[in-house]
Amino acid sequence: MPGQPDDAEQTWSKRSLRPRRRDSAPPEPGQLYAAMRRFFEEEQWKFHEIEGQSAVRLGCTGENGDWTCVAQIKENPGRFLFYSVLAVRAPAAERSAVAEFIARANYGMVLGNFELDYTDGEIRYKTSAYLEELLPSRELFHTLVYTNLLMTDKYLPGIMSVIYAGMTPDLAMARVGG
Repeated sequence: MPGQPDDAEQTWSKRSLRPRRRDSAPPEPGQLYAAMRRFFEEEQWKFHEIEGQSAVRLGCTGENGDWTCVAQIKENPGRFLFYSVLAVRAPAAERSAVAEFIARANYGMVLGNFELDYTDGEIRYKTSAYLEELLPSRELFHTLVYTNLLMTDKYLPGIMSVIYAGMTPDLAMARVGG
């Protein structure tokens, strides 16, 4: 009937993402950062702590290039962010083409996304998780970190082709299999 919601309509109101867990206490301050560090130590990654932040910097070499990674914990509320920051920056003249490539790459992506800073041309890939009151498992860190690295390495040749070879974003996507 006109004016009445059908079964497909829903009303959304802002509320907590999920009910508060009653079966466990929230992680103590610093516990999330310690869990993140432990993951990288167990994976035998060399890293450097970033002074004044709950973050570490790591180097990465993939099949298609090298880049810097940053792993960060935000304690309140609990969040884990992992960035692959490309060594190359998109020159001002190429930023629109790189942005189109990134939009094409991001479409349909299930876990993570590329970002482009239009101010300075920085390009990065981000995976993240909202942890709320959970202490993350080794498997969660593994999934977020290695998905990030695989996606960065897969799409890096396309980004480089757009920046340095003047390739169109759609052709560059076709070449990387996106």
